[in-house]
Amino acid sequence: MKKRIIILSLTAFMLSGILHAQKSKNSFSKKKITIGFIGKIKANPVFVAAYSGAKLAAKELGEKYDVEIVVELASPEKENVQEQADAIDRFVLSKADGIAISCSNANFLTTKIDAAVEKGVALMCFDADAPKSSRFAYYGANDIEFGKMLIKGLAAEIGEKGTIAVLAGNKNGLNLQRRLQGIREELKKYPNIELPEKNIVHNLDIPAIASEAVKRTQNANPNIKGWIFITSSALQIKNSIKWKPGDVKIVAGNAVPAQLEYIRNGYVQALVGMNCYQLGYKSVEILFDKIIKARNPMQPVMYCPLELVKDKNEKEWSVNWNKWLLKEALK
Repeated sequence: MKKRIIILSLTAFMLSGILHAQKSKNSFSKKKITIGFIGKIKANPVFVAAYSGAKLAAKELGEKYDVEIVVELASPEKENVQEQADAIDRFVLSKADGIAISCSNANFLTTKIDAAVEKGVALMCFDADAPKSSRFAYYGANDIEFGKMLIKGLAAEIGEKGTIAVLAGNKNGLNLQRRLQGIREELKKYPNIELPEKNIVHNLDIPAIASEAVKRTQNANPNIKGWIFITSSALQIKNSIKWKPGDVKIVAGNAVPAQLEYIRNGYVQALVGMNCYQLGYKSVEILFDKIIKARNPMQPVMYCPLELVKDKNEKEWSVNWNKWLLKEALK
């Protein structure tokens, strides 16, 4: 009799757990979540892959919890912080549940972010942070470490001596500022490498403009032995580099598909890459927990892994991009 009571109690407990789990899932039924997704540049591979990841996360979480999750893309065609600010306003007015944004200018966008949060929008940053704002989370690279990896890679290629230059990107981008900071900090370990201030070249994130900036600076300073490209813009067009492969060494950031061709043909010696797909996937996961479960991440700042890409692992990295840019994930 006692044994029968125990069995019945265990059965009831198990059924209770199953019913509770089913109830938890059904409590999300027929709910629609709208997430605004704002990258820096719509066609930039970093943000194409991030959006691809965001869409797949929305699909998988929606199916798992029986929730309709809509990810609305609002990245500018060209980098434009005012368009990003306007996109935040539109999402607030349309009563979006959450926003993920990569900030072109953190200072400019902070008041907009704060206003959105005040009105109840769950807002986080990915790729480029606005740490002084009311955003509840950031997911992306540790940009100081990113910069340190760039200079370490170039130092190895030039024998730890010589004059170098840096294509530094948008001077208002906090993530790019921090990468440059990392370069400067790590450079102190290489007394025989010189980085004159005039060789730090800020540029619009437009491939033709970035390429021309490199050409102009190299022609004016032919003693430059190596370049760091903090962003990928100069390598997103063909025939961008105007010297013979290897004559001047290059280490660049992001490791997007167009850059891999420059690894193959010897113009670029190394790239610092990150999983751009995860920028979007993780953002939607984090926002989902915040919106549906009222749960903040354990740490508000979360860093994605960085990987040095060279000729020996370029093919493997290329396969990754084939997965990240699958058209099916963008539907």
